[in-house]
Amino acid sequence: MKLKLDNPKIFSEIIGIISEMVLEVRIKVDNEGLSISAIDPANVAMILFKLPADAFSELEVEKEEVLGVSLDNLKAVLRRVKAGSVLAMEKEENMLKIIIQDKIRKEFSLALIDVEGDEKPIPSLNFVSKIEMTSVDFSEAIEDCNVVADSCSFVSAPDNFVIQGKGNLNSFKSEFSDEVNIQAEEATSKYSLEYLQKMIKGTKLTDKVVLNFGNDYPLKLEFNTPKISLSFILAPRVETED
Repeated sequence: MKLKLDNPKIFSEIIGIISEMVLEVRIKVDNEGLSISAIDPANVAMILFKLPADAFSELEVEKEEVLGVSLDNLKAVLRRVKAGSVLAMEKEENMLKIIIQDKIRKEFSLALIDVEGDEKPIPSLNFVSKIEMTSVDFSEAIEDCNVVADSCSFVSAPDNFVIQGKGNLNSFKSEFSDEVNIQAEEATSKYSLEYLQKMIKGTKLTDKVVLNFGNDYPLKLEFNTPKISLSFILAPRVETED
């Protein structure tokens, strides 16, 4: 297996984002490209990442390879990537060789690991609301909610979308209508801001974000470009009575 990225900065950024939620992942490489699917240790969030074959300047793989890696180790190596660097990765027995080529050729070898736990299937979800909005507006609304609360609610109607947070004493509400593309029914669902603050780092990858949700239903956030697909699935926060 050998692959090469002429512009590896985005890959480095995505690994950094994923590493905030999981410590170890299985990276799959086949003729269609590279992909990661992982669930955080609390089973609250799922991460789905795909880098298609045409994103690589070189991709050689005889059969599907599954690479178990420590994200802390991989992230530390990818931090050495600079603007203009070329990144190559090769599997050699139980090692992953990473070559960073700029003015100087740098070669790192990371031990491949066995990632514990069975791989979870991607859930089949039917959403009633789909909102497309600018990444900046979405990120700002999440940060505003975090000022007053530890969770926020998404509230949709056919012609309206609201992000709101409510703490013990204080509250915040951001209402969108003309600024977003709404394909929605009436629905309300609440989500953890701790997770959303990690996920909104995906807004640096693209100008648009797509939100899919329902009534007390999982959220799917999509940050997609022609070259990458990064999605998060987040379980709703359901209030329980004592």
